[in-house]
Amino acid sequence: MRIAKAVFPAAGLGTRFLPATKAQPKEMLPLVDKPLIQYVIEEAVAAGIRNITIVTGRGKNAIEDHFDVSYELERVLEARGKTDQLDQVRQISNMINVSYVRQKEALGLGHAILVARDAIGSEPFSVMLGDDIIDSEVPCMKQMIDLFEKLQASIIATCEVPHSEIHQYGVIRGIPVEGFNGRVYRVQDVVEKPPASEAPSNMAIIGRYILTPEIFSILEKTRTDRGGEIQLTDGIRMLLEQQPVYAYMFQGTRYDAGDKLGFLKATVEFALRRHDLGKEFRAYLKSLKL
Repeated sequence: MRIAKAVFPAAGLGTRFLPATKAQPKEMLPLVDKPLIQYVIEEAVAAGIRNITIVTGRGKNAIEDHFDVSYELERVLEARGKTDQLDQVRQISNMINVSYVRQKEALGLGHAILVARDAIGSEPFSVMLGDDIIDSEVPCMKQMIDLFEKLQASIIATCEVPHSEIHQYGVIRGIPVEGFNGRVYRVQDVVEKPPASEAPSNMAIIGRYILTPEIFSILEKTRTDRGGEIQLTDGIRMLLEQQPVYAYMFQGTRYDAGDKLGFLKATVEFALRRHDLGKEFRAYLKSLKL
């Protein structure tokens, strides 16, 4: 089995970024000069995935427009001789085969994945969340696909987080698997946002998954939580009863772009790495009297 498709849940309300997200999708907030979702789409493409299903909701038309062809803009750029910008715009619309499915209500990550069922079919697939921007030499999803080729099982991306922050994440309990330098664990349980005193580890689940198609029938049967949502962690817990699931400690730096402070940190660090901006931006930061 190989991974050829990815699901991008993008139907959330983005309440942590209000009022900026009142009239625009959180996924379209710019990180330097590209929207958040484009970074994650580019990671998928770099991992060899070109068939993308984006789960949208009300008010998400800007996402569809971004990955569509913009004839008027292309004509203007071509007429003005701005070939570099023209190439950038065309690259965005040409880099993926994209389809959209509608999540009519924001009923949780598990429900968002379930509504993509017809687009995915009966093959393993990846799930990639725009809140997590991961900078790494080898794209995080490429690392996971390489691991999937060896394990042929569902894989959850994880990273260590401070114990004081563990209550903000889904957390895994697992046993190390030999031969993977301490980076792969056989998952025994997953817990959604446990109190620090009850967390089974400090290994937090990050927004990258590879899932086998059996997850769909499980999510159909998964009960909603107290908030009326279908949680993916509950579905994975049930999947564990049928087949192995692994956790992978990916190599790279993860930025929580769904959090205001994390978004600001990512903006600064990505700008500093830019050849066209980094030198002047670094000099500006040093000049600040803080």
